Amino acid sequence: MSDHAPRPGGGGSTISSQLPLLRQLEWRVRHAVENILSGEYRSAFRGRGMEFDQVVRYEFGDDVRDIDWNVTARLGEPYRKKFVEEREVTLLLVFDDSPTLCFGSGAQSKREALLELAGLVMLLGAVNRDRVGFVHAGGGSHMFYEPVRGRSAILQAASTLLSRPAPPIGYAAAGNAGGAGIPWRFIARAAPKHSVLIWLGDFPPAPPPEGWIVLQRRYQTMGFRVDDPWERTMPSGEAFAAYDAASGRLVTLDGNPAERASHAAWKESREKSWRELFPDPLSRLVATTEENRLDALVRFFHARMR
Repeated sequence: MSDHAPRPGGGGSTISSQLPLLRQLEWRVRHAVENILSGEYRSAFRGRGMEFDQVVRYEFGDDVRDIDWNVTARLGEPYRKKFVEEREVTLLLVFDDSPTLCFGSGAQSKREALLELAGLVMLLGAVNRDRVGFVHAGGGSHMFYEPVRGRSAILQAASTLLSRPAPPIGYAAAGNAGGAGIPWRFIARAAPKHSVLIWLGDFPPAPPPEGWIVLQRRYQTMGFRVDDPWERTMPSGEAFAAYDAASGRLVTLDGNPAERASHAAWKESREKSWRELFPDPLSRLVATTEENRLDALVRFFHARMR
């Protein structure tokens, strides 16, 4: 076994080799929870409450979204549904692995950054005493790690996810991208109702998976993705060659008007699909390979609590 922990997402990494990295991330997470988030993580996930309790008379200041219109019509005065919060949150991460995530124009690939983001979320769950599990899907197979509770168990789960090998090159070229290999029917039964489902992936332009509406009703669904700078703006200058993992071929780009128009159309199509999957802007997080992922998470939770 190597004495040097490989970067997350590197082929051949082991579970134990990820622990030093996770312990460093854990220190940052604890600092954020104690000094920055101040309970916003838990409130952002619990929302208005998850479990129905009873119907009570509506009072000024109550949330109008909770009004029970059937009871209101029957009794002739407004009544609302009262909810009670669950004592723990179950987080189920779905890591949608793809060769396209291995792209990186800088020091870090999108896959490395996205795995780090997944690890941070899992550690947030550990600090807040939640249950955390994951589904890793890639390369035509999937791995399910049942939600667990406790620091040591969640560290083990996070280490397992970060050590998963990347899918083989050419897998996306065969038409297996955008959630095609995710076992959605299984996922619909993998966690308790009202759990938080976080889908992490590359999210190329694609229609929602079959049964996605059912999943949105069962879980709180959120989408996390990481963008490379070149995805947002094509580089200018001389022509360059790049490997396109989606098509499985080497392409040469020179930034001519046709290429830039095609890139703009792809971005527009991708954003349209992204919004269709997660209509609520507060349910989707887009970070970059160049920014601090914990800072991006903190901004995400702050925005949900405004």
